[in-house]
Amino acid sequence: MVDPAGKIRVFEELDFQTTAIGDLALRRRRVAALDDHEVYEVTLGNGFLMSSLFHEVEVALADLALTGRAGPLDVVVGGLGLGYTAQAALRHDAVRSLVVIEALPAVIGWHQRGLVPLGAGLCADPRCRLVEADFFFCASHPPTGFDPDLPGARFHAVLLDIDHSPRNLLDERNGALYEASGLRKLAEQIHEGGIFGLWSDDSPDEEFLNALREVFGDVRAEIVKFDNPLLERESASTVYLASKGSGS
Repeated sequence: MVDPAGKIRVFEELDFQTTAIGDLALRRRRVAALDDHEVYEVTLGNGFLMSSLFHEVEVALADLALTGRAGPLDVVVGGLGLGYTAQAALRHDAVRSLVVIEALPAVIGWHQRGLVPLGAGLCADPRCRLVEADFFFCASHPPTGFDPDLPGARFHAVLLDIDHSPRNLLDERNGALYEASGLRKLAEQIHEGGIFGLWSDDSPDEEFLNALREVFGDVRAEIVKFDNPLLERESASTVYLASKGSGS
């Protein structure tokens, strides 16, 4: 973050693009209160979407879903973002392939152009493919599914980190997935014994848990706590985990 005059920039907007769901911006800044720690942030419209300062739950989404599973595993991640869930999934040696579904081409471009720290590593890993597509459309159409190269393919894990929660949506059209009927179509694309994982910024939602129980065999909500140095307190998010058992 050095300008042509050799001065370190405190704030820099790396990219700005207008999308169908709002203005999307990638920015980088130094946080003086954290010893000038460099932070990457994403905003959408007037809302704050994600930050590299807080990624513990994105990592936990992959680790809670994949730890202890025997490979080879074929995995889908819905939502690329800054890449933390995808990177965490690839750290598991059992993962044979990873398809990352991202609806916004700008976000894929950030990784391909090296504008975000994890981009180069994800793009260089031969197991990983970044696919421009609407996760929610793919989830609701099992005959075509998530992998454009393998229509109708099933996966051992599908991990979703797009909406803020099952109730706080980036796009109201996403809501159908969080109902039992939408979850059934998603479950058709998961192997028996496979798992669906979801990140949520809200507390566990009993109505959504009941919808998961209608479709999957084993369902739980894990509270993931992490330090929030900006607020000087602990914060928490939820990871939903739903395993597809026999008869689900």
